[in-house]
Amino acid sequence: MIPCSQEGWPTYIEIMKSSSGKAARSSHSDRVLVIMAKAPRPGTVKTRLASSLSPEAVIAFYNCLLEDTLALARSLNSVQVAIMCPESDVNDLTQLAGKQAGVVAQKGEGLAAGLASVFAHFAQSGERVIAFNSDSPHLPRSVLEDAFETLAAHDVVVGPTHDGGYYLVGTKASHPTLFKNDGMGTDSALEGLLTRARALELSVGFADRFYDIDVADDLTRLAAELRLAPERAPRTAAWLKDWEQASGRLRTGTGEL
Repeated sequence: MIPCSQEGWPTYIEIMKSSSGKAARSSHSDRVLVIMAKAPRPGTVKTRLASSLSPEAVIAFYNCLLEDTLALARSLNSVQVAIMCPESDVNDLTQLAGKQAGVVAQKGEGLAAGLASVFAHFAQSGERVIAFNSDSPHLPRSVLEDAFETLAAHDVVVGPTHDGGYYLVGTKASHPTLFKNDGMGTDSALEGLLTRARALELSVGFADRFYDIDVADDLTRLAAELRLAPERAPRTAAWLKDWEQASGRLRTGTGEL
């Protein structure tokens, strides 16, 4: 398998910086893109893949997802990029991200607390702030650009997933109760979020619907997509190619595995 390790990330970041010619985004940007992440440790990330992949493979795969998601975020113009994570993960993620993104510790435990922390920290002066999953390299850049445009005309923007959750949420102000007992990626998260948004009388716009990377079937779907366009997430595409070969998965004439 492609070893997307912690040691490999700084080299990749320097390559991205050199090829793009872009340094870290200005903190004065009125568009902020925050990646919700955890340090890549066994048993803490992509836990639903544990039945299909070894602990070492899960961590390697998550590193690839996170690397490519960071590169996707960095590809947007005039956007401040940051990472929000549990306090215990700040040092690890700061080392991994280097100068490409600021790393901020959330207040409280769990994803709902993390989301509330994002907007309490960044949405202080009317900035358009969007938080999204750390395993989203398959998103077209246009989805994120369109989400910022949608947020300009609404109080909240949401990117639904096919399983009833959401991979992206943005606001222009802090609304702590919007994320009470909530979190991206659960099968009732979207319904709960929309209910609370209505109670707060917030207007909601929607980004395109996409899927999360949670189980083996998602790996299969992502692998098929990235075979056609590996440049969208090069590290993840390379890892999945090796995974297909190692697991003996074969392509069919339809492009399915």
